Amino acid sequence: MDRLTAKEEEIMNIFWKHGAMCVREIVEMYEEPRPHFNTISTMVRALEEKGYVGHRQQGKSYQYYPLIAEEEMGKQSLSTIIGRYFKNSYLKVVSAFVEDGNIPVEELRSLLEEVEKQNKMKEK
Repeated sequence: MDRLTAKEEEIMNIFWKHGAMCVREIVEMYEEPRPHFNTISTMVRALEEKGYVGHRQQGKSYQYYPLIAEEEMGKQSLSTIIGRYFKNSYLKVVSAFVEDGNIPVEELRSLLEEVEKQNKMKEK
């Protein structure tokens, strides 16, 4: 899937928070001065072309809805970051967090125990 621009991600956040919406409803979510209807419509159609949203006819307009869950989007974004900045090494990512003090050693031990439990369950 193509990467999202900051504005496209903003619109996806609206979908994830509020569910299916028409372009007019999305525009109303913004504070004044609101973006123009055509601007939001263009961005929503771009999201549809990229495979992030779908639509269904609702009267004379379309109602758009997310095709990808927020959690899945987070996983894809994380994979992109790990690939780009850590050469696809999850060990380097965890090491960086440990070195920076973002993951205390005790939490790391707990994480390892959890992974070991999950692996044992899969083996059964």
